Amino acid sequence: MNTAASAAAAPTATIRLRISEIFFSLQGETSRAGLPTVFVRLTGCPLRCRWCDTEYAFTGGQYMLLDEILAEVARHGTPYVCVTGGEPLAQRDCLGLLIALCDAGYSVSLETSGALDIAGVDARVSRIMDLKAPGSAEADKNRWENVPLLNARDELKLVIADEADYLWARDVIAQHRLTERCPVLLSPVQGELNPQDLAAWVLRDKLAVRMQLQMHKVIWGNMRGV
Repeated sequence: MNTAASAAAAPTATIRLRISEIFFSLQGETSRAGLPTVFVRLTGCPLRCRWCDTEYAFTGGQYMLLDEILAEVARHGTPYVCVTGGEPLAQRDCLGLLIALCDAGYSVSLETSGALDIAGVDARVSRIMDLKAPGSAEADKNRWENVPLLNARDELKLVIADEADYLWARDVIAQHRLTERCPVLLSPVQGELNPQDLAAWVLRDKLAVRMQLQMHKVIWGNMRGV
């Protein structure tokens, strides 16, 4: 039995997750940018990206049962839910949470680092997967076996710290024909790379990618709960 099927078969009463925060805000990234969304942020991550902006989610949080999580999500009255972290797939019961959210009728996205196996994620979920560029200091954690699993429902994000990262990303996109698999997103590291520089490189090379900024930071700054 595959992982997703095992999670589906498990009694929902046994599913509990360590939650860093659940909050209602505008989605700041991906093709869903601007949509009112409930974010379920799980605690814990095996990576330590140099530019990480959610280090507070590495530890702490509180355990919640699945029914408690679903009740809190429902309280906000939106069809869009994003399960994020940390690295949500580091918690075994994340797969069961994703299934339950889809079964409840939500449009669900999952933000994952790309370092863990995405094969068991419910097919109804849009997987927003990172590939870590060298500037993250975690490029050796990329699980390349995930790339062939991506499809048109998914999106691939590469965070760029400098021109060396961009050139790496450009070569990876071409080598793996990533834009033929799913939408590809390029984001500048806030405070390190001028967005105008990244825009100029994308236009120079005519990359078929979506450049994005983190809308929530433009609106509210780098703070929790947005």
